[in-house]
Amino acid sequence: MAEHKSNSEEKSVEQNLAKDYVSKSKLGSLPMPNQIDDALKKKMDKTQKEIEKFKTEFLKKHKSIEAIGIIPAQAAKKIEEEYEISEEDAKKGLIHILAIIPEKQFKSIGQIRLDAITIAKKINDKFWLHVMTPVDFWNLGLDSKFEVMEAIAMSYPIADKGILSHIRVAQIHKSLVLKKFEKYVTSYVVGGSLTTGTTKKDSDVDVFIVIDDTDVKRMPRLELKEKLRGIIYSYIQEAEAIAGVNKNTLNVQVYLMTEFWEAVKDAHPVMFTFIRDGIPLYDRGTFLPWKSLLRMGKIKPSPEAIDMFMSSGNKLKETVEKRIFDVATLDLFWGISTPTQGVLMLYGLAPPNVYETVKQFKEVFVNKEKLVEQKYADILEEIIIKVWKKYEHGKLKPGDISGKELDRLSKNAVDYIQRLKELREQIEKRIQEKSIEQIYNDVFGMLGALLKKKSEASILKEFNEKIIQEGRFPPRFLDNLKLISKTKQNVVKTKNSKKKDNLTLKQSQNVDNARKLATEITTALAEYTQRCELAAMEKSRFLVKTRETTAEIFFLANTFIIQGSKIQKISGNKLVRSNPKELQEQLVARKGKETKIDLGSFKILKKVFGKFDLVY
Repeated sequence: MAEHKSNSEEKSVEQNLAKDYVSKSKLGSLPMPNQIDDALKKKMDKTQKEIEKFKTEFLKKHKSIEAIGIIPAQAAKKIEEEYEISEEDAKKGLIHILAIIPEKQFKSIGQIRLDAITIAKKINDKFWLHVMTPVDFWNLGLDSKFEVMEAIAMSYPIADKGILSHIRVAQIHKSLVLKKFEKYVTSYVVGGSLTTGTTKKDSDVDVFIVIDDTDVKRMPRLELKEKLRGIIYSYIQEAEAIAGVNKNTLNVQVYLMTEFWEAVKDAHPVMFTFIRDGIPLYDRGTFLPWKSLLRMGKIKPSPEAIDMFMSSGNKLKETVEKRIFDVATLDLFWGISTPTQGVLMLYGLAPPNVYETVKQFKEVFVNKEKLVEQKYADILEEIIIKVWKKYEHGKLKPGDISGKELDRLSKNAVDYIQRLKELREQIEKRIQEKSIEQIYNDVFGMLGALLKKKSEASILKEFNEKIIQEGRFPPRFLDNLKLISKTKQNVVKTKNSKKKDNLTLKQSQNVDNARKLATEITTALAEYTQRCELAAMEKSRFLVKTRETTAEIFFLANTFIIQGSKIQKISGNKLVRSNPKELQEQLVARKGKETKIDLGSFKILKKVFGKFDLVY
């Protein structure tokens, strides 16, 4: 189980991650969103409400806006250089606001920008608006303006339908990767729904990283790939935490440059799609040329690759039949045979082989217990005997089972498994019933033998008067006995009811509680009985003391003498050997009776010990 962290601890972790990222960012001192948030609260107390007001009015006028963000001050210089903002304006301490509009509204971008500027100037004349579509942002990557992309991606979101957070997490992961081993990374590219404009808040971010293995000398290429991939994957969770997005947002694929090119030559669809839709966040002059060559039609699959892809269709029928066959034999067989054996084990039977499973299931649950309908035994028999057995003996081959037949078998198997779940509940109900009966019989049987009473009422009365009121057991023991009795009565009532409902969860919990209480009571009773037996034994026990020795004497039907491990008894006028068993039997027989000292045995004792003292 993951260790729980307080809010303050979690915030501290995020801040540490953010600080680590700052040191790895191409922009150097660029802060992360949580840092920006703190900075805004301190430096922009007066403008926070103005920013919120701008967002509200702007979204009211243009509800389809994809994202609005505040570009951090640390990135302002890069933005001002890119968009040629005059030095005079830059000195005013502009607050740069990013707005991303849907691509389909690119024709209206001029009007939207004008509306944004009009709203902004009424609120705060330092607001500087940057309105762009996703394609405008991706074009920065196609122009190799990677630092500008990073600056925009670090915008603090005040409204976001998903695109800004997705861009940000990819940028953070890229910076972490490049800081570790930039010399090996030739391209860091995003693709999928993010670049095609179909992203949603719960979409993942597809990332492709190409590793340059053309000049590897110290280790095998695959070893390099696995080593770097392990580190790259380790940064995913860190990047997601820093960006404040859900886990599993980043979907990263790592390729060696040589294997990537081989896949392109073989016309692998994933690679073609990757090159076509991908946008680099970092590239050392490799990916962008590939993209241009593909656009010009210069990257084409080889004739061998085309033949390979076309020939795969020739095996379609064989492949489909094989998959149907595998489902009908392996999947259905194991899907019903293993749970059936589990139910038999729950019932108390040792797990048999698969063929005995069919036989036992029918004999026990259909014929003997009458818990299951015959049709379910038939389903089990058909799948295991008629299908699986034929398969084992080679009498069933791919193509022998049609899709229609597979559909029928699958529906029967699902129906069977559902019935098996109900059967399990029925068996567990019976186990609970037997369990409470055994608990009740054990504890009340033990008390009845101790108190020499038979009925429950007389046992409870005697237990209260002779045990509880005399302070030998705590009063709660009497309440616990009554609770055990009540639990049994409720279970029996449910058992005898005409309704087929299972034991309720509360009743099951009561049975478990009754078991615990009974264990405590029986343990205490066992100790109490032992103490009584010890007390009875002590009444019959004396010590014979002389100057040289000490011995134990028990006056029972015979007089027993114990010296060390040696046990003897007086029989007639002489001393003979005895054993622990005989001594125990006479102690039990004398239990509850008065101890009588046999004066005649003193003559023998005097012969054995001479002058002695008898001590009780």
